[in-house]
Amino acid sequence: MKDIKNEYKSFLDDIEKNIKDKEDLEYIKKRVTDFIDIVLEKINYITEYKDEEIKKLEQSQQQIEEKMSKMQETITNIEKNIYEEDGFDFEIICPYCNAEFITDINEDKNEIECPECNNIIELDWSGDIDDNSENGCQDGNCHGCHGCDFDEDDDM
Repeated sequence: MKDIKNEYKSFLDDIEKNIKDKEDLEYIKKRVTDFIDIVLEKINYITEYKDEEIKKLEQSQQQIEEKMSKMQETITNIEKNIYEEDGFDFEIICPYCNAEFITDINEDKNEIECPECNNIIELDWSGDIDDNSENGCQDGNCHGCHGCDFDEDDDM
């Protein structure tokens, strides 16, 4: 803006030097000043309008970014819940010491070691308690679940 003021002052100085008739000089200065005022008023109006438009765009962009963030969070949760390669967590309560721990579901595993008491716990992924034995022990290989009255020493 300083450059415009300097240029305007230089312009007025120039016309004062070159126009000798005082009446003509005052008329030209007034007309130029009026014209410059109109131009500056229009520039100011355009600038304010554009500033408002930019603010609206920024607000709209912020809303879009918030919605995209929520959508990404939802997509991440869907991927985690459905497509997770590591499988699902499964809570186990040790029948020997009642320790609770979490492991990944792996249907290829038939047993797991309790991290507290180090006893081996048989895993039955079928969900059928009476699957392969009358007492609920899979294949009669219960390692002492104490709930089926099966004793490994009795079959010898």
